[in-house]
Amino acid sequence: MSIRQLITGTALALVLSAGAAQALVADPVADRAAVTAAVDAVMPEVVSWRRDFHRHPELGFAEVRTAAVIAAHLQSLGLEVRTGVGRTGVVGILRGGRPGRTLALRADMDALPVLEATGLAFASTDTGQYMGQTVPVAHACGHDAHMAMLMGAAEVLAGMKDQIAGTVVFIFQPAEEGAPPGEPMGGAALMIAEGALTDPRPEAIFGLHVVPGRPGTIFYRPEGFMAASDRIDITLHGKQTHGAWPWRGIDVIAVAGQVVETLNTLTARTVDPTTTPTVLTIATINAGVRYNIIPDEAVLSGTLRTFNIAQRDALVARASAAVSHVAEAYGATAGFAVKQNAALVYNDPELSAWIAPVLTEAAGAGQVNPASPPTTVAEDFSYFQHEIPGVFWHLGASPDGVDPATSAPNHSPQFDVNEKVLSVGVRAHVLTALRFLER
Repeated sequence: MSIRQLITGTALALVLSAGAAQALVADPVADRAAVTAAVDAVMPEVVSWRRDFHRHPELGFAEVRTAAVIAAHLQSLGLEVRTGVGRTGVVGILRGGRPGRTLALRADMDALPVLEATGLAFASTDTGQYMGQTVPVAHACGHDAHMAMLMGAAEVLAGMKDQIAGTVVFIFQPAEEGAPPGEPMGGAALMIAEGALTDPRPEAIFGLHVVPGRPGTIFYRPEGFMAASDRIDITLHGKQTHGAWPWRGIDVIAVAGQVVETLNTLTARTVDPTTTPTVLTIATINAGVRYNIIPDEAVLSGTLRTFNIAQRDALVARASAAVSHVAEAYGATAGFAVKQNAALVYNDPELSAWIAPVLTEAAGAGQVNPASPPTTVAEDFSYFQHEIPGVFWHLGASPDGVDPATSAPNHSPQFDVNEKVLSVGVRAHVLTALRFLER
């Protein structure tokens, strides 16, 4: 039996009358049972899609095969489908049988330049091009699961098309992991620039991300949830000299060491950690070619994670001034540049309160924490939230019986998704759409 037949059959027989349609809204327990039955029916496909995407990952803006699979599925459901939105992005539009509101549901598509070490039977062995090099590619962040869950939700909701009052926009976004080298913007910003949120324009947008956590639990918070992410690049210029005669040159290695120490101290001593979490990390230092030559240049890069725009701007100004002062003290010069990778994930407070019982309906009592601590990882879903109100939440997906604190984190070669939680994500997508359009 197809999903459409299941939903339009006995499971949702009551919705065939206008009076029963009112009962659908008034009796969410019965509706949840019908949704659960439909989700259960589509789960074999969801798992199959997830494993197929996992076996064939593609890097940002190279998700050609991935996009084709998604577009073909949405077209098979009778949705209006737009491809090539933001290079490889896909937008599917489901217009309900009755007029009403519009919302968007989003999933990301890209993989990472990571050599997978999960040992899964469907582990990736694919490669891709990154910064001019051939690199291993893997879905080490869980985007394979995100796409599969949203495809499943689209199938369930398409089966309810006649009963839906309003429109659901499905956004499959490329390049969430940031703009590839040489690209001016990442996937979310580019999709917005190319009309992903127009014709029709959603009133709200919702998304999820699998992370280490007790399987099937959902957690998020209103307002600042995931950090704004900035890339910091520092270039130090000195004077090359023999390693035995440092006084005859300008030692950029010593300057680089002082810069790292100064930035670490600056963050720890000028930001109140009780009011807003802040992380400034210098992660790379590149300088020199030989053990006994002090080079004339050192290049450093790092990341800044913040939750308050004014505080972020003030810290950037202080960091830039501090780097210049350190370099000047040695007679060196410094270049300091900041580029935003992702804005602050800001969950609309009203929608955050509204969605809590909906997510509980999807995940079960005691499975939802709507006041989770903020997290310093970032997400470019934030750019959609700058355009329209939205809520982004996390889905715990650690292996059964494994402490989430010790399970492999996202971006690890060992990261994997507990497939038992996929049904929770599909159900949450479906119920979020239904309940929002019922409002």
